[in-house]
Amino acid sequence: MKENTVIAFRNPADFQEEPLTEVLQAGARKLLAQAVEAEAALFLDAYAVLVDDAGRRRVVRNGYLPERAIQTGIGPVSVRQPRVRDRGDGAIRFTSAILPRYPRRTKSLEDLLPWLYPEGISSGDFSEALAALLGTQAPGLRHPRSAG
Repeated sequence: MKENTVIAFRNPADFQEEPLTEVLQAGARKLLAQAVEAEAALFLDAYAVLVDDAGRRRVVRNGYLPERAIQTGIGPVSVRQPRVRDRGDGAIRFTSAILPRYPRRTKSLEDLLPWLYPEGISSGDFSEALAALLGTQAPGLRHPRSAG
């Protein structure tokens, strides 16, 4: 009888998120939504004096852009950005300073990814790469023999 040496790997989609990560992502999602809503409200208030020929506000809310996920240090965070419409010639456009138009990752993650290859992936020494991700004081980063 032959021994089965095949190792079954779990599908990444089947992994359960840790409760702490789920709480952090939910908090980040809620905070980001509130901040972007407040930013859109301030934008609309700034243009509230503009009216069209019928006396209606020219710059108004118009629902939301499609939901998208932003990769952050705590994992993907889904966001919906308010849509603002200019009823006039369309010259007035709302662009969020908090949530840029096209990026799918946070700036810190963008800067870190190219650095990970030479600092950890290619050499096999992940201590510096993990320190950049988790901070230098994160528990378990120091090698047991070098702890002193």
